[in-house]
Amino acid sequence: MSLLDIKGLTIHYVTHDSVIRAVNNVDLSIGESTTLGLVGETGAGKTTTALGIMGLIPNPPGKVIGGEIFFEGHDLLKARESDMRLIRGNDISMIFQDPMTALNPIIRVGEQIAEVIRLHGDCSNTEAMKRSLKMLETVGIQPERSVEFPHQFSGGMKQRVVIAMALACNPKLLIADEPTTALDVTIQAQVLEMMNELKLSYNTSMLLITHDLGIVAETCDEVAIMYAGEIVEHGTLERVFHNPKHPYTIGLFGSIPSLDKDVDRLSPIQGLMPDPANLPGGCKFHERCSYVCDDCRVIEPEYAEIEPGHKVRCLRVAKGEI
Repeated sequence: MSLLDIKGLTIHYVTHDSVIRAVNNVDLSIGESTTLGLVGETGAGKTTTALGIMGLIPNPPGKVIGGEIFFEGHDLLKARESDMRLIRGNDISMIFQDPMTALNPIIRVGEQIAEVIRLHGDCSNTEAMKRSLKMLETVGIQPERSVEFPHQFSGGMKQRVVIAMALACNPKLLIADEPTTALDVTIQAQVLEMMNELKLSYNTSMLLITHDLGIVAETCDEVAIMYAGEIVEHGTLERVFHNPKHPYTIGLFGSIPSLDKDVDRLSPIQGLMPDPANLPGGCKFHERCSYVCDDCRVIEPEYAEIEPGHKVRCLRVAKGEI
C-alpha cells in the first residue's frame, strides 16, 4: 500500500517575463517503510516536487497548476493551511538542503528541537526539553551541547541537529533534500548511516533527493530519475541499476568512474538541461540524446511500464529499439 501517491503534479513559477515550467505531470508513489531516491541534475524540479508535497511552494510566483498528492488517502492539495501545519513536522518532515539556513541563528539548538515537539505534541515545556535532549543523544550529540547556538557547531553537527528536528515527532514520511551535499565524504557516510538506522528504528518512509547514484545504491529501495520537470524512469533499485533503459539514465551511469572497466575517458552527457521557461517540443531530452529519431522531436512520449515495477518515458524504449 502507498503511503504517498502523486498523480499528474504540475507546478509553474509565473513571472512578468515568462512561465517557468518547473514540474510537469509528475507521477510518484512511496510505500510504507520504503526509501525512494529522486535523482537528477540541478534544475530538474526535485526540490520543487518536495516543496509541493509539504505545501511550501512560495505563492507568488509559484503555483500548483494541477494534479493530486494523496497522503494516507487524503489529498494534500485540498487540505486547509491549518491542517497542513499539523501534518508538517508531525506526519511529514523535511531535512532542508542547507542546515545553516534551516536553523535559527539566535536560538539555542535544544530549544529549537523542543519547539517542534511542543507544537505537535501535547506536553509541557519540561517534557519537550527532556525529549529534545534525548533526540540530540540519538543523533550522536552530547545533551549538554543543547545550550549552544548553531554557529558553534560544525557542518556535520548542524546537519545532525536538523535531522533530530525532522525526526523529533516520529514522522511517517521524511523528505531529505540533498542532506549530505555540503559535507565531506567521511561525515557524509556517518550521516547516511545514522539516517538509515533512525529510519529503521522509527519505521519511517523516506524521499531522498540527491545527485549521487552511489548514495542511492547504498540507501534506497526504489529510484526515480527526473529530467526537465518529468519523471523519465522509475523502478526498483535492482531494475534501474542493472537494466537502465532511458537514454538519460544510461548517460548518468556512463558518467560514473568504474573500477571494473579500463577506459581513458568518461562518457558525459553532452549539452545542458533545457531552459524550463522554453522547453522543447516532443521528448524533453531529444536535444542531448544519442538515440534521437525524428519522432522524438515532435511526439511527446508516454510514461509506460516496460516490465513489472519499471516505468520509462521514451518512444524508442516503448518500440523495443533500446
